[in-house]
Amino acid sequence: MTRANGCGTLLGMRKPDELRSIEIIRHFTKHAAGSVLVKWGDTWVLCTASVEEKVPPFLRDTGKGWVTAEYAMLPSSTCGGRKDRDIKKLKQDARSTEIQRLIGRALRAAVDFEKLGERQIVIDCDVLQADGGTRCASITGGMVALKDAVAQLMADGLLAENPIKRQIAAVSVGVCDGVPTLDLDYLHDSTAEVDLNVVMTDDGRFVELQGTAEHEPFTEESLDALRALAKKGLKEIFEIQKNA
Repeated sequence: MTRANGCGTLLGMRKPDELRSIEIIRHFTKHAAGSVLVKWGDTWVLCTASVEEKVPPFLRDTGKGWVTAEYAMLPSSTCGGRKDRDIKKLKQDARSTEIQRLIGRALRAAVDFEKLGERQIVIDCDVLQADGGTRCASITGGMVALKDAVAQLMADGLLAENPIKRQIAAVSVGVCDGVPTLDLDYLHDSTAEVDLNVVMTDDGRFVELQGTAEHEPFTEESLDALRALAKKGLKEIFEIQKNA
C-alpha cells in the first residue's frame, strides 16, 4: 500500500493495518499550560491547552468546569495554494466548525467536571501541515495537552483531585480498493470507498463514530472489520500517548 503526502507524492510502502509514524512532542511552546506538537506522518498539528477561570453561562454557579476546543488550518498547511484565514471571510468555515465540535465532545469524555471545578480548559488545535487525519491527530494530541494543563493546576494547588477519568484518542479507517485500511492519509482519504473516524477510550469504549460511504453503502461485516482495525490501531496510539 502506497503512502502519499497532500500533493500525492509517493513516500513509501505501508501495510493496510499499519499506522503512520506518530511522534508527540510535549512542552512545545512556552506559555500554554499544556502544549503538544503531534507529528502524524506528514500531518503536523500544534495542540495547546489554556486554563480560564470562568465557564460558559449555562455552568455558572454550578461548581462544574468545561472543556472546549478550537480548530484551524494555517494558510500554508495544504497543497495547492494558500488557504485564506477564516478572519478574512468574517466567519469560520463549516468544516472547521464541525471538527472543533468533535474535538470538544471527544475530550469532554475524559474529564470529571465537578473535580475540575468552575473553570474552563480550551484546547486550540492549529494544523501546520495537513496530509489527512487532522481531526484524529488533534484529539490525540489535545488529550496530552489537556493532561499537562491539569497537571499544572494540581502542581499549583488549584485542584484537590485529578479530574482526568480516562484517556481519549482517535484514528481513521476506511475501505480503499476493497481493502480495510488503517490511518488514512490524504491520498487514501480522497479516494476511499468508506471513511470512518473512530474516537475511543483506553478501556475500549466508543466516544464517537463518524462513518460515510462515498459510493456504495457498506455492510455490517465491513463496519465490524473497520471497528476491529481501529481498535488495533488505537491500542498502539494509547501507548504512544502514555510514553509521551
